[in-house]
Amino acid sequence: MNLLNISGSPHVHSDESTKKIMWRVNLALVPALLVGIAYFGVSALLVACISVASCILFQWLIEKFLLKVPSTIGDGSAVVTGLLLAFNVPATLSMMWIVVIGALVAIGVGKMAFGGLGKNPFNPALVGRVFLLISFPVQMTTWPDVSKVKFFGLDTVTGPTPLGLIKERGAESLGKMPQIWDMLTGYIGGSWGEVSAIAILVGAIYLLCTKVISWHIPVSFIGTAFVFSAILWLVNPIHVGVDPADGAEKLMGFIDPLTTILTGGIMLGACFMATDMVTSPMARSGQLIFGFGCGLLTVIIRNWGAYPEGVSFAILLMNSVTPLINRWCKPKRFAC
Repeated sequence: MNLLNISGSPHVHSDESTKKIMWRVNLALVPALLVGIAYFGVSALLVACISVASCILFQWLIEKFLLKVPSTIGDGSAVVTGLLLAFNVPATLSMMWIVVIGALVAIGVGKMAFGGLGKNPFNPALVGRVFLLISFPVQMTTWPDVSKVKFFGLDTVTGPTPLGLIKERGAESLGKMPQIWDMLTGYIGGSWGEVSAIAILVGAIYLLCTKVISWHIPVSFIGTAFVFSAILWLVNPIHVGVDPADGAEKLMGFIDPLTTILTGGIMLGACFMATDMVTSPMARSGQLIFGFGCGLLTVIIRNWGAYPEGVSFAILLMNSVTPLINRWCKPKRFAC
């Protein structure tokens, strides 16, 4: 009589599933979604609905007619991609077909081209966002002025983001920088899903409490960006000076570390995009390395790159080295 039941791994089971995890992430994005709608009006909700619907539709079409596999749209992963993509475009984007194209690239190229969820090496939403940024730079960098948005209308007054002001280096930009409280609550210009640090942190705490994510990537990402920008700021704090090339007054130096982490997409990227299980390292030590690289690259691109923001590029670059990090940071085998 055989008393042993031999089977393949995994040997430890739990009630967790991809569907549960994805819908928890969707729930964690609700605070940022509500804040975005409150600030930017019904146009923000329209952008989110079109983005999510497009991602679901394209995933269903590809699975049914190209891959000919059972549909997986019920697991919520397409909704996550749609929300994150919507969070990375201007809330008052009038050309909604741009969002549809972004959804097609995110799902078709960033996800399904590699075989679907669990096989994609890059974060799909960031693939779509970077494609749109490069293809439609004007539309993707025309941000609404939060103080002048009409809730039930798409016509808004545009305004620069804090990072855009710094990149322009105009002497008058220093006086236009938002206060810390405005950056925490989201009363600033920018992508509508990344403006409120408090809303993003509420969602991140929920993910930490439900163990969907661990602290390693967010803390190392934000901590590295804070420390590196603090060093730059201490060496050469931002100030108005005279450019020796043309004699004009311009902003010089580097912004303070608190402004660095509260503006742009660092909070959203660190808590919701860099922590993607599929595209980030498995080992805790590897996650710390991954977050460190994201934070370092973000600050470098912001200060010396062509774009005022660098979060998307930083995460995608680190996604590309995730297999190497996994190979380097293999956990110790039992009985070895």
